[in-house]
Amino acid sequence: MSLPYRSAIATTDDPAADRPLPHLDEDRWMRPYRPGPWRVATAALALMLASYLLFAALIMAAAGDPQGAAVCLLVAALVIGATLRLLRVGVWVSGKGLRQTGFFGTVTVPWRKVASVRTAQQPVRVLGLPRSVQGQALIITRKGGEPLRTQLTDHNADFLGRVEAFDMAADAIEGWAAELR
Repeated sequence: MSLPYRSAIATTDDPAADRPLPHLDEDRWMRPYRPGPWRVATAALALMLASYLLFAALIMAAAGDPQGAAVCLLVAALVIGATLRLLRVGVWVSGKGLRQTGFFGTVTVPWRKVASVRTAQQPVRVLGLPRSVQGQALIITRKGGEPLRTQLTDHNADFLGRVEAFDMAADAIEGWAAELR
């Protein structure tokens, strides 16, 4: 069984025809799904806010207010940094293991320490807000019985309204786990 999203094989009469293409490196961390529209829209709005802040800093600097310009520049840098971190949130896989990246922290688990990866019906939070609904979640359990924090659900910013995309992403991560555990 080939790894999901890794099935591109070089097709020639060359003896090395069964090798993966050079850009398909198994040791590279990759997210087996694309960021969803809610995450991308939030990032776009935040970057638009940062551009207004940068423009305000330029106007303040031209008007001779260096303290106001510095404050606007600092706030814009914080907004840009938070936006880039927001875009990195998710579950990443490689030949080394599974990485769960949150907004404030990252947990990396080698494949040999992953006990199970499965989907389950349970109450999930909508877009990370306090409201919960019944939905599907990807449950990743480490050896020793302790599960990782649930991050991949069908109601998070990547999959809200895209149940098929959640199923494909969960199947891809489960496929990586089945092959590399």
